[in-house]
Amino acid sequence: MNPEQSSMISIHVAVIFFGLAGLFGKLVALPAPLIVLGRVVFACLVLAVLLVGQRRSPKLHGRRDGFYMVLMGLVLAIHWITFFQAIKVSTVAIGLLTFSTFPVFVTFMEPYFFNEHLRRSDVMVALAAVAGVALVIPRFEFASQIVQGVIWGIASGFSFAALSMLNRRFARHYPSLVIAFYQDLVAAVVLLPLVFIYDIRWALKDILLLVFLGVVCTGFAHSLFIKGMARIKARTASVVACLEPVYGIIVAAFLLNEMPDMRVMAGGVVILCAAAYASLKDVSTPAGNPAQETDQ
Repeated sequence: MNPEQSSMISIHVAVIFFGLAGLFGKLVALPAPLIVLGRVVFACLVLAVLLVGQRRSPKLHGRRDGFYMVLMGLVLAIHWITFFQAIKVSTVAIGLLTFSTFPVFVTFMEPYFFNEHLRRSDVMVALAAVAGVALVIPRFEFASQIVQGVIWGIASGFSFAALSMLNRRFARHYPSLVIAFYQDLVAAVVLLPLVFIYDIRWALKDILLLVFLGVVCTGFAHSLFIKGMARIKARTASVVACLEPVYGIIVAAFLLNEMPDMRVMAGGVVILCAAAYASLKDVSTPAGNPAQETDQ
């Protein structure tokens, strides 16, 4: 096996683990905020070990950067809470597919954050994504669990798009592992008081699942993706990253018996096509770095 093949396998395995993260919204019998707390705590420990092992300094360049790292950690916490809440109230497929609208939000945010031009094709892609979401919803009633899941999922996509904009600001100045470490650390500190607010009995099964989520699906998968990027083009990695919902939905179908109907599948195809185009159109720029934008 040559280095390119090994790197491609690494990226696919990482994306599979990213996709598996959605299952924990169903498997862990805890509220979404506590799932996120467990995830960031264990992920933070893994990333700390990786930083020490790679001898990377986590030192920041100034207080202003520290402020933005705190802000990014808060946004990350919001993103993951809304993501798991989407899955809690609906299905893994709904949560993953509606989250996948985030590249469309990025398309509209970039002109305001970085003075870039909004093209007509970008608007068409956004309209296509909206049509895909509309297909997923059988009928618009707020009492519907599907509608609630879509709303939470879109909120997850929007918050992740905002996080991507902040990541782009610092991608040139800090290694992605350092950024991810600070994001997880801040999210862990912010969410830690929830342990004393929720009256929850921590079952051993839930703790083990959270360890797997934080260590394997977050810390290990993130480092594996970055390793694969060493020999794989960004455009290729972006295409593979778009398979995250596909992998997650397939595994959910087998483990949870959650089979999406034809309407959800049709809407999902439209959403993923729009997301793939939005992800690839400027992949040569810092904003198109999948190592920064794939964080499930």
